[in-house]
Amino acid sequence: MNLPLSWPRSLRLATALVLALASPVSARTPHPIYDSSALLTPQPTSFAQCPQFFARGIPPAAPPAHRRRELCYEAFAVLHDGGSRTPLFVAQRLTRKSIEDADERRADRFFSDARLPADERAELEDYKRSGYSRGHMAPAGDMPTPTAMAQSFSLANMVPQNIQHNGGPWAKIEQDTRQYVLRAKGEVYVITGPVFTATSPTIGRNGVKVPAYLYKLVYDASTQRAWAHWQANREGERVSAPISYQELVRRTGIEFLPKASPQH
Repeated sequence: MNLPLSWPRSLRLATALVLALASPVSARTPHPIYDSSALLTPQPTSFAQCPQFFARGIPPAAPPAHRRRELCYEAFAVLHDGGSRTPLFVAQRLTRKSIEDADERRADRFFSDARLPADERAELEDYKRSGYSRGHMAPAGDMPTPTAMAQSFSLANMVPQNIQHNGGPWAKIEQDTRQYVLRAKGEVYVITGPVFTATSPTIGRNGVKVPAYLYKLVYDASTQRAWAHWQANREGERVSAPISYQELVRRTGIEFLPKASPQH
């Protein structure tokens, strides 16, 4: 609509704003790749509907707790903990093809997953001026499609991570894992998550917990070999020798590979 040029500029700007806000939503909808409702509406919220991310289709067995919710995405699955407002773990199934298909263009549009109740999820404001980065558990660099890439920026896939650690040793572990998948003969299952202590601090108004440690479990289904990376969430940490599957279970209390008989 063209407004009369004879109107004062301030009146024309105010009128244009009112008309824009009153226009149909479809005319103002963001590009679908960044519209979280478009990204997540078709995605189920039960592991029974995305068994492909777990070895033999069986999810990890974690100790029971309140406010834990299962979330499926296109390329990963999350068991979300409403107490910490972070994932308890994030599961992926990687293959040579999925890594070769990975889209190097980052979406970089973080969003809060509206499938989670407001009193259980992190919000964008929680991370602002916190001093921590939003650390992916399922890495953006693993995502094989633009939609999967965009979904990986859900805060349900994030933990507060030391900035130097995120861009340093942790990034190397992620890259080394991709390189291993490219050499593997078949499917590789990767489970990543945080570990908290009684003194773990929180950030933001919603009290998002900061993990003391992060782990990444790698299981090669063709060889049945499993190992885990264990990292303190702090500056100055270095990539250390992996720990055994059994040691990871002991430290976390989670049976990540029920009935998979992993070797080490």
